[in-house]
Amino acid sequence: MYKRLSIVMFPILLVALVGAGVWGYLEHQEKNSILIKAENSYQRAFHDLSFHVDKLHTELGNTLAVNNTSQDAYKKGLINVWRITSQAQNEISQLPLTLLPFNKTEEFLANMANFSYRAAMRDLSKQPLSQEEMGNLNALYQHSEEISTSLRDMQSKVLQSNLRWMDVETALATEKQPLDNAIIDGFQTVDKKVSEYADVKWSPSLLSMYQKNDVSMLSGDNVTAEQIKQKAAQFLQLQDPSGIQVVENGTGTEYQSFSVMAPKANTNDGVHMDYSTKGGQLLWFSASRPAAEKKLDIRQARDAAAEFLDSHDYKDMTAVSYDEYNNIGNLIFATRKNNIVNYIDKVGVKVALDNGEIIGLQATDYVYNHKERQLKEPALTAEQARKSLNPQLKISDETLALIRNDLQEEVLCYQYSGTINGSLYRVYINADNGTEEKIEHIRKEEAQVNQT
Repeated sequence: MYKRLSIVMFPILLVALVGAGVWGYLEHQEKNSILIKAENSYQRAFHDLSFHVDKLHTELGNTLAVNNTSQDAYKKGLINVWRITSQAQNEISQLPLTLLPFNKTEEFLANMANFSYRAAMRDLSKQPLSQEEMGNLNALYQHSEEISTSLRDMQSKVLQSNLRWMDVETALATEKQPLDNAIIDGFQTVDKKVSEYADVKWSPSLLSMYQKNDVSMLSGDNVTAEQIKQKAAQFLQLQDPSGIQVVENGTGTEYQSFSVMAPKANTNDGVHMDYSTKGGQLLWFSASRPAAEKKLDIRQARDAAAEFLDSHDYKDMTAVSYDEYNNIGNLIFATRKNNIVNYIDKVGVKVALDNGEIIGLQATDYVYNHKERQLKEPALTAEQARKSLNPQLKISDETLALIRNDLQEEVLCYQYSGTINGSLYRVYINADNGTEEKIEHIRKEEAQVNQT
């Protein structure tokens, strides 16, 4: 019996063993193929980074070599510096450096990119580079050579010793100390060197481009968890706040806030809210739920959202954008005062289109940016600003608007809405100098949202 059983089982076990071996071999081959692709991608990004930093040094030298009266040559050189720096930033993002302190170098390159972009975009014939900016260019030229030399030295070690980037990723992931990998040591040396560059004076306006929303921007006193519970109960119109849970986030940091969770029937997982620690202002809330059918149109959704905002002290708001997905209307409102639409003070509202219930609010931009602004009268009239528009644009509406331009500056503009080539656009013309600051393509639904 056992002999007969062994005769039957042996071929089966043999086939299973061979199959397991083939499967293991194929898995090993597939894993090796993935590792080789990742290694090749890392190597390409690193060598491209070294090339572009070297090219950046050359381009800065070319820019400094032109005649100081040749504004077009300066503009071209600065645009090239911005382009190459952006490429270098992209290549750094492709390397496995997320666990490695390399933030000083990344910040340095970001500041360099924005410095060159801001300088290139302005009218250099009216506002030429200042002595401080020329000093910055000279300092950047010298420092880019130092960084380039360090990267070339690392490149030589990588090629000569056949170093692998996968080993870098493994060393960083295991967090073993000390990290004695040659590539890691090289990047740490570069970052330390960059942190000591004190001769580059970035302007406050440039640095403000990276300003994050933090509690220092808010007014008012710090509030307690109990006060937040009461605020949440009032907002949600709950008589009994005992079911509300409040958790403090980021204690002792500039991003302190309170997270709130409250039970609510028919929602996916209750109501979630965030409040600022300073001043106790609502940053956002969400009470998401499915909306089975659509019963409200755009204007009804807008009116429901506008009524909600007004009842919660978001005054003088006008709808500027509309989107719809899964029977949920998403609207953006901006403040409108003295016939100026302020896109900087904006809130987002989610409306369930089955019954008009407000199921979401995003007010972070409003909380951190809302303030009294003393705006000067525009230097140009609306008629004068129109001359900067494409003559083919058929204008249907015009108003004054406060926006942030590409340089993150607050700019008063004339906003023109119109049609060209069968599509709707909003064009923002600087109310002081007639510069075309921004163009937005808008959908028909968006155009309807602010119509009476």
